[in-house]
Amino acid sequence: MKRKGGCIVLLCIMFVHVIAQDHKSELWNMIQPYFTPPLEFQCVYGDYRSPRLFYNGDSVRTAEDWGKRAREIRAKWMEMMGEWPPILTDQTFEIIETEKREDFTQHLVRFYWTPNQQTEGYLLIPDGEGAKPAVITLFYEPETAIGNGKPDRDFAYQLTKRGFVTLSLGTTETTRNGTYSLYYPGIENATLQPLSALAYAAANALEALAKVEDVTPGRIGVMGHSYGGKWAMFASCLYPKFACAVWNDPGIVFDETKGANVNYWEPWYLGYYPPPWTDTWSNTGEGGKGLYPKLRSQGYDLHELHALMAPRPFLVSGGSSDPVERWIPLNHTVAINKLLGYEHRVAMNNRPDHSPNKKSNQIAYAFFEYFLK
Repeated sequence: MKRKGGCIVLLCIMFVHVIAQDHKSELWNMIQPYFTPPLEFQCVYGDYRSPRLFYNGDSVRTAEDWGKRAREIRAKWMEMMGEWPPILTDQTFEIIETEKREDFTQHLVRFYWTPNQQTEGYLLIPDGEGAKPAVITLFYEPETAIGNGKPDRDFAYQLTKRGFVTLSLGTTETTRNGTYSLYYPGIENATLQPLSALAYAAANALEALAKVEDVTPGRIGVMGHSYGGKWAMFASCLYPKFACAVWNDPGIVFDETKGANVNYWEPWYLGYYPPPWTDTWSNTGEGGKGLYPKLRSQGYDLHELHALMAPRPFLVSGGSSDPVERWIPLNHTVAINKLLGYEHRVAMNNRPDHSPNKKSNQIAYAFFEYFLK
């Protein structure tokens, strides 16, 4: 009887393993096409300065070289955008309110995302024992991602229903007053470009999230749309503890032909100067102030930051701001992954509109399931 019982247990384990492998294969089949650019864009690098060249012109030839080059890129961008304060590694979430929803628990939490400023967000934890992968979602405010906003932007809710712990964050206060971003130590005297301050805040959020008992610390991703997509891109590129990322139509490189959706020149992104501000929400960077015009005139672009993701995987969920020709700058990161011995680390799917839709979201969720579970 004991032998028979043992065989039954073994068969059950094998059956569960087969089911899991089948699901993994289904996920891969869903996302695999998006790791290969159309033929017309394969191995096309455009006029973007190669990240495989050091700033002095020397070539990156080995993985060791790339480690040095990656540190050079990050150090240069930190120098230009402002050095971060120390990461806040010794805090946990303060739980303000708790609500049971469907098959998960929702906590309203508070924590410091900069040394002098607290924020509130929503921590969603699926039912069930054991540690789980997690995703931080970023937007203008935290309510949309938990299901209290526009359709097809409920990223935190949908990922929680798929078994992820999620943390939904947003810049509620500055969204209300029209300054949108984070300013450290304050809006009158910011020492960080605001988009870098947002990335720093997300890094501190990751550290607090990693301490949640239900979370697997090494399996935390980040996702955002538009404003949140820019935020997620800078956070994941600048903080290597993010295991993977989805950037939803942020405008992944500088492009003044796309209007106000790719507006890195604004004072709440990379064009900070002390208020009062004039001519905001413009359609081009003409007249831009602060760091942005210096970046453009000196030939810097955001593909250098993308390269810092290697070999971590990321997906560009492209819309009107990020059409298919964005493969040209993405090819630079593909080449770096190849140098490091990796493939299928850079993906992009495309849709006509800026807004996400059910299909683009399904691809994003499958991406996280494949790489984080």
